[in-house]
Amino acid sequence: MPRPKPGDQAPDFSGLTTDGARVSLKDFRGKKLVLYFYPKDDTPGCTAQACSLRDHNSGIKAKGAAILGVSAQDVDSHRKFTAKHKLNFPLLADTNRSVARAYGTIGGGIGGALRGMLGLAERVTFIIDEKGRISHVIDSPDTANHAEQVLKLL
Repeated sequence: MPRPKPGDQAPDFSGLTTDGARVSLKDFRGKKLVLYFYPKDDTPGCTAQACSLRDHNSGIKAKGAAILGVSAQDVDSHRKFTAKHKLNFPLLADTNRSVARAYGTIGGGIGGALRGMLGLAERVTFIIDEKGRISHVIDSPDTANHAEQVLKLL
């Protein structure tokens, strides 16, 4: 699938989160959603990115947004990652990579095909508005300062 761009309707998704709850895009209607895709739990870049968002989650919430991280690891891996780094937002277990495919973050180009074979999504963040439309796409997040990037766009 091609990557959605600003103005596009966000692709619907559904999956299990860190706490075992099923969540879908419609659960976020009426608020903004920071939907961020990352390659793998507990790796240096992914940890820096998650901790940046964790540390600024109150500011993101104050701007009417929720955070949802997405990667291909299972719920158990997400639970360990969440506990280790005291993350204060859920992670979606995209084990069949359907959400990554819907958002065009896996399998594109030569590098994307290789990452896709390894089950690793690209690092991309989508900011979805209250009506379910893509308002911003961050194609190359600065992992250590990702929350600041997000806050500027909210």
